[in-house]
Amino acid sequence: MASPTWHTLTTDEVLQQLHTDERLGLNEAEIAKRREQYGYNELEEAPPRTFWQRLLDQFNNFVIYILLFAAAISLVISISEGEAPYESIAILAIVLLNTILGVVQEGRAEQALAALKKLASPEARVLRNGRTLSIPSRELVPGDIVLLEAGDSIPADLRLVEAVNLRIEEASLTGESVPVHKGTEPTQNPDAVLGDRHSIAYMGTVATYGRGKGVVIATGMNTEIGKIAGQLQSTPEEETPLQRQLNNLGRTLSIAALAICGLIFVISVVQALSHDEPVLKAVEESFLIAISLAIAAVPEGLPAVVTINLALGMREMIKRNALIRRLPAVETLGSADAICSDKTGTLTQNEMTVVRLVTLTEQYAVSGQGYQPEGTFFKDNSNTQTELNEDAKRLLLGGLLANDARLEKDEHDGYRMIGDPTEGALVVAAAKAGLWREEIEKVYPRKAEVPFDADRKRMSTVHPFNENGKNGYIAFVKGAPDILINLCTHIRENGQTIPMTDEHRQTMLQCNTAMANEALRVLAVAERYMPSIPNAVEASTIEDGLELVGLIAMRDPARPEVKAAIQKARNAGIRTVMVTGDYPATARAIAEEIGLLRPNGRVISGAELENISDDELDQLLPTTDAFARVSPNHKVRIVDAFRRGDHVVAMTGDGVNDAPALKRASIGIAMGITGTDVSKESADMILTDDNFASIIAAVEQGRIIYDNIRKFVYFLLSCNLAEIATIFTATIVGWGSPLTPIQLLWLNLVTDGAPALALGVEKGDPDIMNRPPRRPNEPIINRPMRLGMLIQTIVMAAVTLIAFSIGREKSFTLGSTMAFLTLSGAQLIRAYSSRSELYSVFSLGVFSNRYMQYAVLSSGIGLLLTIYVPFFNNIFETTQPTLSEWGIIIVLMSIPTVIAELSKPFIRKIVNVRPISQQG
Repeated sequence: MASPTWHTLTTDEVLQQLHTDERLGLNEAEIAKRREQYGYNELEEAPPRTFWQRLLDQFNNFVIYILLFAAAISLVISISEGEAPYESIAILAIVLLNTILGVVQEGRAEQALAALKKLASPEARVLRNGRTLSIPSRELVPGDIVLLEAGDSIPADLRLVEAVNLRIEEASLTGESVPVHKGTEPTQNPDAVLGDRHSIAYMGTVATYGRGKGVVIATGMNTEIGKIAGQLQSTPEEETPLQRQLNNLGRTLSIAALAICGLIFVISVVQALSHDEPVLKAVEESFLIAISLAIAAVPEGLPAVVTINLALGMREMIKRNALIRRLPAVETLGSADAICSDKTGTLTQNEMTVVRLVTLTEQYAVSGQGYQPEGTFFKDNSNTQTELNEDAKRLLLGGLLANDARLEKDEHDGYRMIGDPTEGALVVAAAKAGLWREEIEKVYPRKAEVPFDADRKRMSTVHPFNENGKNGYIAFVKGAPDILINLCTHIRENGQTIPMTDEHRQTMLQCNTAMANEALRVLAVAERYMPSIPNAVEASTIEDGLELVGLIAMRDPARPEVKAAIQKARNAGIRTVMVTGDYPATARAIAEEIGLLRPNGRVISGAELENISDDELDQLLPTTDAFARVSPNHKVRIVDAFRRGDHVVAMTGDGVNDAPALKRASIGIAMGITGTDVSKESADMILTDDNFASIIAAVEQGRIIYDNIRKFVYFLLSCNLAEIATIFTATIVGWGSPLTPIQLLWLNLVTDGAPALALGVEKGDPDIMNRPPRRPNEPIINRPMRLGMLIQTIVMAAVTLIAFSIGREKSFTLGSTMAFLTLSGAQLIRAYSSRSELYSVFSLGVFSNRYMQYAVLSSGIGLLLTIYVPFFNNIFETTQPTLSEWGIIIVLMSIPTVIAELSKPFIRKIVNVRPISQQG
């Protein structure tokens, strides 16, 4: 569909060729037809790996090579001695079982990550059937009409049909470092390079200023970026700090374990030869024991399990309205000790409602709720309904026209707002006065504009004007009162323009302050008559010599759940700081209402920030609870100040200019509803509901995920070390190995399998949000864990050796069977105790993790099959214990868990944590 001549055609010719309507867009039938023809708007990716490819990849592993080598040696020896190759068959069966388990785990992780990627896909605002909709970008088809604003990623190749001060960053495609001005006029040269086609917006580039409208001319692989997609490299998966820690830990343990296994091999061979055993048989048995122990001891599955748990944890976070874009953010969340949050929409409900109109001579109260255009006007401090005077109507007219929001009827005969909530409140207020945008724009069509930006804190629009003998244009300017009032030279009084005196200025500024002190958000509206539109439409030519019309005050109520969330964060050792563009008085009022402002907490304004040094900011930071009237640059300074104080800080943002602060923060959090594409791309996490409480929920889940990974590591390593200690000790004292190679491999499958994965879905300790944040540099195996691992290694090895010594008095096979059952059972029961490092399993609820029941039950059944199925007796070299022997085994296998539970109060004292019964 993409043609090099689109940029040479006029807008009418483009629309005609694409059979689309600029005002209505495409209908459903045409959309379905074009999607069938052109497919989805997405770049082709490498096809996902099939089950068989993942299966083969599991065999591409050094450990598997060793096992297969061991199976081959066992097979050769068995054949040479005329014996059935049970051992080699069992090794191959366990290898296959382990491989299938790995494939299933990997498939689950890939599916979870794919689902996350799908959720994170960008959206586009389009006109379809005359309605403005937000749809996933992949659903665009040629001919769709796309609406663009500053901060939007261009979702497909577009031919612009409307462009108002539109600039687009095209560095990703053309290498041009400065945003390019865009327009609608065609380019005469059909061979113009991409950077010179000023009427085309390309997929993958970003609108940085202004607004526009474009018709889709190419999608997917037909776009300019699609043509070079084959040369693009997908971003590699990031290795998280935790994964790096575990990789290093795995390497260290592997080297140590292999060294011990080598030592055991040498000792076993020497001992076997000293008992006049055949050399080949001695070497085979010793080799298989050493290899099997190496497989059991080396934690080769750690990084994979971490990835699975992170992916599943991220999926859980989606339920809490937090979409994690980068895996390391999950870990960082657990260390967060400061959150810098926007006010509007995050701490408040983002349902602005105009409640007061102020002109020089009158004040009006406005009734109504939300975005329903139903309400009345009252003289302030009166319950008497009244008509608005001319100045108040002009105030609402200016607020309506200097505005990009739209009020549309929904399918339930109600109304919905399209656009910024603050602007939406102005549209609704105007509608209450009978000023409907569709009708007003016919009289006052927009001819030019200077878009809003965070530095000017205002926007202006220009419209034809014919009133009181004046025939020209009128500019309406809407923005921050403290700035806009000082730009005005005149003021409107009873329909007349009079010079603004210092007294007038002070009156309006005092009104603004008084309303801000009531936690109202206030905007000022000004106007300017012009005989003609300046050649250069910019702030300096439009926003000069203004006439103040009045003030509009809005209320955005605090979210009811925020107060509890802030207290929960405080209990977790996390500071919450408000960072807002509103006035200090408004910020203070809201901060007090939601419990954010401490008794001696201060509010610092952007103006104050400008006048203090970084050192002074560092000193003020501990006592500051809110920053007001801040610009995006101020946000960067605030983040830097927190980081200089060694804080792990999260920063929220939604605008284009927030991107630097989001990148500088330890965790950048973008708004999913009001956030621009640029802010979302810069962020580590996206709030799908723009709610502060969701940040705290995500922090809690981040802590749970990290704790669960620690539990798995603790459980796995203590079991592995117990196996090594058991074999090493028995070999040194000359008992021989209590466990056969097949038994060791089975133990490895049991301990690395279902019980370990069940630990990954624990709900978290009850005090998870009453602990201070984890230090970022804290090792995953800390002092309490090292102590616990040492205790468990000694106890599990001891009870296994005791079981072996008791059984071997009757026969070596019985001793090996009792050792096998004791160690396997101890590990399965130990999985319950591993559900918390600090709290008793009884206080958590023994059966509260149903996945643990499934895991232990299935593993227990498998263990019993190795004892009571004759076929497996030969393979695993087991025999059936008597009831009295089972009594001994059950007592011994319970001891490690009893010791673990008894040691928890002492570990709690080390980390200074109260028992559940003492927590309020």
